Amino acid sequence: MLVKDIKDLLKAREIYIADENIYEKNYEHGFATDLMSDALALLKDETEDVLLISGLSNVQSLRTAEVLDLETVLLVRGKPIDTHMAEMAKDLHINLFQTDLTMFQVCGLLYEKGMR
Repeated sequence: MLVKDIKDLLKAREIYIADENIYEKNYEHGFATDLMSDALALLKDETEDVLLISGLSNVQSLRTAEVLDLETVLLVRGKPIDTHMAEMAKDLHINLFQTDLTMFQVCGLLYEKGMR
């Protein structure tokens, strides 16, 4: 699923965009968690086309994306983000989006559209 379609479907807001071409990137897989240790343990070998979905709205989600070499993080539940997140996303060249939808809603909508 293209990032531009994900953004529209989830009514997501851009927090930081590292590369405008990200909107044409196709994500076939999503991984949703608030436990970054789960992401580190389960995604270590298959991160090429994985969208990280998290409600953890602090720099730990970006640090996890950095370690896993993920390009995009989607924050759910519309929680206020840590003030350093946009700056860190820029430093790490990680695209960062936020939606007010719950993680359950996000996963359901993305699954319905074919993401696994």
